[in-house]
Amino acid sequence: MASKDYYQILGVKRNASEPEIKKAYRRLARRHHPDVNAGDKSSEAKFKQINEAYEVLADKEKRQKYDKYGDKWPHADQFEQAGYQQAPFRDFGRSGGATSFHFGGDLGGLFEKILRGTGSRAHTRQAPRRGRDIESPVEVTLEEAYHGTSRTLSLQVEGPCPTCQGTGRIQNVPCSTCQGSGAVAQIKRLEVKIPAGVKTGSRVRIAGKGQPGYGVASGDLHLVVSVKPHRIFERRGDHLHEAVPVPLNVAMLGGEIQVPTLKGKLALKIPPETQNGRTFRLAGQGMPHLGSSARGDLLVKVNIMLPTKLTAEEKELFRQLNELRPS
Repeated sequence: MASKDYYQILGVKRNASEPEIKKAYRRLARRHHPDVNAGDKSSEAKFKQINEAYEVLADKEKRQKYDKYGDKWPHADQFEQAGYQQAPFRDFGRSGGATSFHFGGDLGGLFEKILRGTGSRAHTRQAPRRGRDIESPVEVTLEEAYHGTSRTLSLQVEGPCPTCQGTGRIQNVPCSTCQGSGAVAQIKRLEVKIPAGVKTGSRVRIAGKGQPGYGVASGDLHLVVSVKPHRIFERRGDHLHEAVPVPLNVAMLGGEIQVPTLKGKLALKIPPETQNGRTFRLAGQGMPHLGSSARGDLLVKVNIMLPTKLTAEEKELFRQLNELRPS
């Protein structure tokens, strides 16, 4: 019988490590996320497949069962309770294409008994367990990271099957909607708050918004943040760096310039005879520190602008200066 090849869906090898599986999932989830592909039914279907594959392969116990029993892994405990401690299937699909499995010996009859409920251990209730945590990538601008922001996410979660009310069976026959698992994938929309001070790599935990649990608490949602580069500011930790142009006459004689910040412009006093490349520190004008009231600084580097298109009078003044201060 044909089975979904979760490894092929994520594009990883069967011996892929947990970090490799997680990396592949994040890459594909960003590409096929419903928020990125609004109205694209094929991307939405692909997104569901990706999450279904990751849910199994990211869980060590589920992955072991899947490797052993294919898409019948939800019945692994029933197979083994019946006395089969070795894999009852031979995998013919590892070289590529869809994975297929073959029943060995009298296991075809056993499998029919298990699914039809005629065996002595045909159906067992799932033991209580905490829901699995979910990761969702979130990209924000530097301004959003400075002020804090919110996002509405479309998440795929596992919920009770509406056909069988989560029991997995209808009149002692496995539910065709959930294939006897008692759960189906559902798209849930959720508004989340992203606090001020996040940076690339920050993980924002939202308790209880992951996969629903069975008889116990749901898992958590973890937002994995990336911050877009900014056209003016360079972020280094909680400090911001920028370069500002300063006219030559202001640098020589002193004056005041307007400096951009993430909350508006500030006046910066330039002392006389300021040299090119000098850096001024504006305390507390950098990024907020995540989880506290502390803030970084804004470091402003001076780029002195030399005048162009000089008039005859200006050239004469520079000649006089050159005579007074010969090089």
